[in-house]
Amino acid sequence: MSRTRNILFALAAVALVGTIAAFVAWRSLFATFDIDEPTNIYVRPTTTEADIRQQISDRFAPGSMLGWTILSHTFPYTPHTGCYTVEPTDDLLSVYRRLRRGQQTPVRLTVPSVRRLARLAGTLANCLMLDSAEVATAFADSAFAAAQGYNTASLPSLFIPNTYEVYWDTSLERLMQRLKREHDAFWQAEGRDEAARELGMTREEVATLASIIDEETNYGPERARIAGLYINRLHRGMPLQADPTVKFALGNDSLRRILNSHLRTPSPYNTYLNTGLPPGPIRIATIASIDAVLNAEKHDYLYFCAREDFSGSHNFARTYAEHMANARRYQQALNARGIRK
Repeated sequence: MSRTRNILFALAAVALVGTIAAFVAWRSLFATFDIDEPTNIYVRPTTTEADIRQQISDRFAPGSMLGWTILSHTFPYTPHTGCYTVEPTDDLLSVYRRLRRGQQTPVRLTVPSVRRLARLAGTLANCLMLDSAEVATAFADSAFAAAQGYNTASLPSLFIPNTYEVYWDTSLERLMQRLKREHDAFWQAEGRDEAARELGMTREEVATLASIIDEETNYGPERARIAGLYINRLHRGMPLQADPTVKFALGNDSLRRILNSHLRTPSPYNTYLNTGLPPGPIRIATIASIDAVLNAEKHDYLYFCAREDFSGSHNFARTYAEHMANARRYQQALNARGIRK
């Protein structure tokens, strides 16, 4: 009787230990992470499951990796590239499932209004699994631009500064397809295509003029007025004489004062030497300036000059004599501040 009791006791102990072990194993699947805010795991083509396990152990400190060990032995997987966001409320099981299934988290890509596409290449590489040098090379390649329906000069007009949700491992080709769809949707919305046709301008021409306005002013209320002034000049066959195009031609965006010697810079972008619009945008135009062109003020101004108070606003003029008086006041203000270049 005593022996039977001992056997039963031993079996009960084994069952209890097994139950406890099973409970511990089950609980380990739901171990949470020692993080206070959402944190990303980036999986590259060279990342292995062991690399991911190490990231989880080192960066997220779940307390126990037993659950991960159980899952990796029971449901092994080959890592899928992508960005996977781990929330503070997530557990090992939910994260493992997403990684195993390749259910990556979209990232928010903001296309900025920058002066050079090389800068945009850097922005894309910082946000996506892209190489900035390769992207910059592609942007400067005529065949790449032609594949998008542009040339290298007009390519900046494709990009609409906005924030988009994309996957981190999106290829440049797929990204360009997405941005082209966003570009078309933007122009087809709110009557923009119709407004451009009424002006007798293409999308690219509107973006080019808008990019000049972006460089001319940060003062929102004047954008549509400056747009109307430049349109007046275009209609009269007058050169735009836009100082920002000279800076672009010189490749020097830091110039604060345009000298007569600068105005003689030979370049198709120099709107002092050439009539009409330059070959393409001198930066990625903002939505505000694109809409300012499409809703340009109707007036008879032909000239404008920065105000001598450096407020960021401008003096507008209908005649050259009036403009020269405004320009002299501004030049005197520059001299008074010792601004020579």
